[in-house]
Amino acid sequence: MTHAISSGFPMATHGKSDRFKRLRRALTTPLVMAVVLSPLPVVTPVSVAHAQNLFAPALQVNDRVITTYELSQRIAYLTLLRAPGDRAELAREQLLTETLQREAAARAGMALSDAELTEGMEEFVKRFNMPLEKFEQAIAQGGVAMETFRDFVSAGLVWRKFARERFRRDVRITEEDIDRRLAQSGPDAGVRVLLSEIILPADTPQTQETSGARALQLAEIDTLPAFAAAARRYSAAPSKGRSGRLDWMDLSNLPPALAAQILPLAPGEVTAPLPVQNGIALFQMRAIEEIDAPAPKDVLIDYAAYLIPGAGTPEALASAADIRTRVDSCNDLYKVAQGQPEEQLVRDTKLVSELPTDYAIELAKLDEGESSVALTTPSGQNQIFLMLCSRTRELPEELSRDDIRTQLQNQRLGALATGYLEELRAEAYIEDLAQK
Repeated sequence: MTHAISSGFPMATHGKSDRFKRLRRALTTPLVMAVVLSPLPVVTPVSVAHAQNLFAPALQVNDRVITTYELSQRIAYLTLLRAPGDRAELAREQLLTETLQREAAARAGMALSDAELTEGMEEFVKRFNMPLEKFEQAIAQGGVAMETFRDFVSAGLVWRKFARERFRRDVRITEEDIDRRLAQSGPDAGVRVLLSEIILPADTPQTQETSGARALQLAEIDTLPAFAAAARRYSAAPSKGRSGRLDWMDLSNLPPALAAQILPLAPGEVTAPLPVQNGIALFQMRAIEEIDAPAPKDVLIDYAAYLIPGAGTPEALASAADIRTRVDSCNDLYKVAQGQPEEQLVRDTKLVSELPTDYAIELAKLDEGESSVALTTPSGQNQIFLMLCSRTRELPEELSRDDIRTQLQNQRLGALATGYLEELRAEAYIEDLAQK
């Protein structure tokens, strides 16, 4: 967790406007849960009680008792998702909140149909780019029961259903409300940022534990020199030789969840630890400025990934250097891969939000035709020659009055639901039974 500080470094605010402030507010709206997802690892579940008396009570919320088993299952689930921070505390808070949400929905006679739950689970796993059945297999291999995932998804779904029904009569959007929003809206200005990075290795259970603890310490850094020194000492990224410093990049090139973390930072402040494939990333803001180009609605990335065996070996790095001298565009990689297995070269086009986090971060640093060999495959056996083929920006269309009405309704429903949940928590009987 970072703290607001006075870094002593000036913020670049070339032509900052109200549109820039609106963009900052839009990307920093609080989320109930924001977990950045990279491909699921297979891990040994964390156990709160080390398999001793797993069904002992751990937490009481009103008349509901949450067991040590439920708590350990949620921790294991969060571990699979690589949720940053104190997973035991996050699991406790989630289960407490979900209990209050379920109770409120049950009192109102709200329930989910099987079809609603299945649709919600399928929607959730889309962020993994895998079907529900494959996701179920992945979490089962990590020791997480399917009921744990169902409970996690169903709580959010039934709460939204309850909130819409309870508060919809309290939300009235007038034509004047829409007019005011239209008067305030306009093409948001684009933003570019100057960042530094630290990528900590996390390719084994041992390095995950060591780097996880170190990442929490590094996230507290609040000066540029201290972060630069840490990058030189700890970072596994090629940028460590430059003290972690990156060039200017458009904020829209970054994954939306990462952009939301970066935008509110003042110079010197650091993001929370961000899980990526085989690593943990942290970014420090050095400067930020508005640019003339409007912020795009979506950014479509055409990229190629060529696998070089022997990741990290002198032979693999020499091969990557040789390839770099022979290719000017992604099409040239087809000649390099000629006669090799089809999976050796992958070419794909995806929205930034759909890319694996580590790919999205690395591609954000590149211009068209540039390449990187900073990444390896999950197994650690292959170096990835990653090349940006093209980057296409889709500018936002003007919103209709109906679109704005829906936005305003959702915002007000969300605010009312959050306030009501705070009331439920204040009135609830909550006891930590594990401390007894």
